[in-house]
Amino acid sequence: MPDESPISVDGQGAVVLRVKAVPGASRDAIAGVLGDRLKIRVSAPPEGGKANRAICALVAGALGLRPRDVEVASGHTSPEKLLRVVGIGASDACARLGL
Repeated sequence: MPDESPISVDGQGAVVLRVKAVPGASRDAIAGVLGDRLKIRVSAPPEGGKANRAICALVAGALGLRPRDVEVASGHTSPEKLLRVVGIGASDACARLGL
């Protein structure tokens, strides 16, 4: 188990998920925890926001949420991103992601 969970809660009650994005992968997958981040592989290229949209859709699907409930809060052009998730609590998010 990592020293620090990739999931936290912001001041407005939304779940914040720290991710390490790997665009251009052979398939979309949540690969597991890497340090204090959740490693997410997507086949979409890192251009025009395609990878960011794919990451949000993948995480939303894993959490049982709509894609619009997950947004990139920071790191739009970086592999290290913060995702802001509404509509779920931190403990439920951990359980659904297997953390």
